Amino acid sequence: MENLLYWIGLAAVAVSALTGVLDAGRKNMDLIGAVMVGCATALGGGTVRDVLLDRKVFWISDQTYLVVALLTTLLIFFAVRALHLPSRRFLIPDAIGLALFTVSGTQIALEWQAPWLVASLLGVITGVVGGVLRDVLCNEVPLVFVRGELYASAAWAGALVLIGLQGFDISPVIAAWAGMAVVLAARLLAIAFRITLPIYSERQ
Repeated sequence: MENLLYWIGLAAVAVSALTGVLDAGRKNMDLIGAVMVGCATALGGGTVRDVLLDRKVFWISDQTYLVVALLTTLLIFFAVRALHLPSRRFLIPDAIGLALFTVSGTQIALEWQAPWLVASLLGVITGVVGGVLRDVLCNEVPLVFVRGELYASAAWAGALVLIGLQGFDISPVIAAWAGMAVVLAARLLAIAFRITLPIYSERQ
């Protein structure tokens, strides 16, 4: 499980950095702006998780994560800046990054002996905070707050599936894949069919 968790973390960093650069490109940012947005997206959620767990921040203890974030932002910036891509081009890789980060964050919290509810919420934080930073830096309303769209709720469902399966002595590896599948499926269905949570509105 340790090796899988490590590679999930690296993949999550790379995919999230990609979404940050794509969104920064939509705002016509220069190279420095794109790198800052990409790295904030890739590293933000895990940083908040580690601070809350009083754990050494993951990209400081292992600079491979930082190198992957930087290289991905540079590669994507120069590879796609001349291409015309749909305005919602980053939603699918964003969903993949959400699934990867949610599972890795939840599992890390469990390994640090966090109670199951706390671990599930730390998984959500790991999954969504990077995207919130990306959207704020790009002067957009964060996806997690957009009209009840399944985002944090999709992440929480996947985190709970992972925890629940492990509670029934299912292999952590199988539980991790199942949790990722739930997050990804819920998020992609929400994008495809505009599935939302109830929205608060006052009666007139």
